[in-house]
Amino acid sequence: MKVLVPGGHGFLGQHVVASLKEAGHDVEVQSSRTGVDLTDLGQTKAAIAKSRPDAIINCAALVGSVHYVTKHAAAVVDVNMRMILNLFRAAHEAAPGAKLISPISNCSYPGDADVHEEPHWWDGPIHKSVLSYGAPRRMIGVLAECYAMEFGLKSVNYLVPNAYGPGDYLDTNKTHALNGMILRMLAAQKDGAAEFEIWGTGKPEREWIYIKDLARMLVFAVDHEDMLIAPINVAQNKGYSIRETAEMIKHSLGFSGKLIFNTSYQDGAMHKRLDDRQFRKRYPAFQFTPIEEGIRATVTYYRQKLGDRS
Repeated sequence: MKVLVPGGHGFLGQHVVASLKEAGHDVEVQSSRTGVDLTDLGQTKAAIAKSRPDAIINCAALVGSVHYVTKHAAAVVDVNMRMILNLFRAAHEAAPGAKLISPISNCSYPGDADVHEEPHWWDGPIHKSVLSYGAPRRMIGVLAECYAMEFGLKSVNYLVPNAYGPGDYLDTNKTHALNGMILRMLAAQKDGAAEFEIWGTGKPEREWIYIKDLARMLVFAVDHEDMLIAPINVAQNKGYSIRETAEMIKHSLGFSGKLIFNTSYQDGAMHKRLDDRQFRKRYPAFQFTPIEEGIRATVTYYRQKLGDRS
């Protein structure tokens, strides 16, 4: 099957591409690195028309830490909205019959929800700290419904927790949260620091997904899902506080310093744990990578990238 991956050079995209190739699919990547500006409708439509894919896995997004998406809120919402709008229109007009598969960050859930349940996805405002990123992700659900209603566009949509793993940015302002902690703690360890500062209180609870697990799920949908407009969680229903996560990273690194908390940084939403009932009913055999194993693999990746042989 021919599969197009917009954003295929990014953190998630590179793992999706690898998983697709392993599964024997014909893969094409589109991104700024290939000269395609996905915020431009004409370029997006021309690139999709040239590719003529059977499926599209959308990995294109302007991402960053909670501090980055707050500081650059206007740019983040503008770029992500344009890419999403263009992708749906271009898929309909240039690749009729193609299936569009989209991961949707769980930061699009209501900010005050303790457990994220699919029927309550729209039951309240997104937390202000991630509004610029979460709002465009919510719009994927709107566009999927509207394009199916008018044109019969096939789409598959998954709500996903915070991803971590090899292949992310080295810039802590751009990298995902858990990876950013690993990078900063590696730097503290290299400097012989007696303390490691955690941004915020350490109390917020997050559910994490190993990036290769998420890629496997999206690739599984290429062959096994035809239409899933109302998104379901890719979920384990298991959260860890930032403090607990930092302790696991500390153990994996062998870092001897003390954890301290800088409460001048905002925490964001206090809870982000996804209900897994629909997921387990639909995909009972899917196995997730244990978090300790995933953290070890991510630590190894960053040590190799940074030339740290410790």
